[in-house]
Amino acid sequence: MKILLIRFSALGDVAMTLPVVWSLARQYPDLKITILSRKSFSALFELLPPNVDFIGADFKVEHRGVMGLHRLFYKVLNPLKFDYVADLHWVLRSMILGFRFRLAGIPIAHIDKGRAQKAELTRREDKEFVPLRTSFERYADVFAKLGFPIKFDFTSIFEGKGDLSVISDFTGPKGKDRWIGIAPFAKHQGKMYPLNKMEKVVEYFEKQPQLKLFLFGAGSEEHEVLSKWKAKYPSVLVAEGNLRMKTELILMSHLDVMISMDSANMHLASLVGTPVVSIWGATHPFAGFLGWKQKESNCVQVDLDCRPCSVFGNKPCFRGDYACMNSIDMQTIIDCVEKIGAAPNLTK
Repeated sequence: MKILLIRFSALGDVAMTLPVVWSLARQYPDLKITILSRKSFSALFELLPPNVDFIGADFKVEHRGVMGLHRLFYKVLNPLKFDYVADLHWVLRSMILGFRFRLAGIPIAHIDKGRAQKAELTRREDKEFVPLRTSFERYADVFAKLGFPIKFDFTSIFEGKGDLSVISDFTGPKGKDRWIGIAPFAKHQGKMYPLNKMEKVVEYFEKQPQLKLFLFGAGSEEHEVLSKWKAKYPSVLVAEGNLRMKTELILMSHLDVMISMDSANMHLASLVGTPVVSIWGATHPFAGFLGWKQKESNCVQVDLDCRPCSVFGNKPCFRGDYACMNSIDMQTIIDCVEKIGAAPNLTK
């Protein structure tokens, strides 16, 4: 039997499919699983079990627009003769493809995103402040609808740690040093700790003995910030521009802790079994997007009546001051890192 899994974006949401796909592949070894996502995400799926394949869509050129989706279906997908389709995205692109599969008589199930419950969680007044089903559970629900219930048994894409020798020219040997990663960026202001405050965190850890600090980011604006920090704190190593996604995952697997926003790097670190100190502002773990097996006790956040105000952090702050982020003290972040044991005795 063959099943097609569809999830195009965003990177963090695509990363959250891996524990589900891994469990599905291991528990149903005779099931041929094909993942359809953006071709730029292919590195995420290179280490999955042998009954998992990947198809990369190119929405900028070849598969752009309705005609591009038409080519994707008839030239790539339809010839593979899938028995089931699992739509883990449920957006216009996947709906168009799903419509064509339905016309061909292929059973389809799609994700229930829980929009009503999320609206109740994030509304300004009378919030229903309760934890919702996680994205992992919602993805698993789709496969259960198709007759493939799952028990989660995923730990790491490396089933241990990645091969450090591949990147040792960049990282140097691990030795007894503690390794801390910091991913200071997020797509929206409501999800990003102020950079001037995060720089103070970088400055603090950079001064500590037997500790190596790695910075993560992507894109020209983030490159500019990280380059300035590198110039001021020369012992810091910047992964951006030196490593690709696959080798970043190897590095993340050897970190003692990752400090991240509610963003893709939280999920990437989670996929390699690394504990994450995650910083939350406009969003909240209750919405179901906390990284795989991460602890809510390692989530740095402040209690405000207005939180959470957004599922994705993309809404402007109605107060105008982003107190959810600006009121977080850097010492709280440092203390949380120490609590995990990644930087013992640093605050004493």
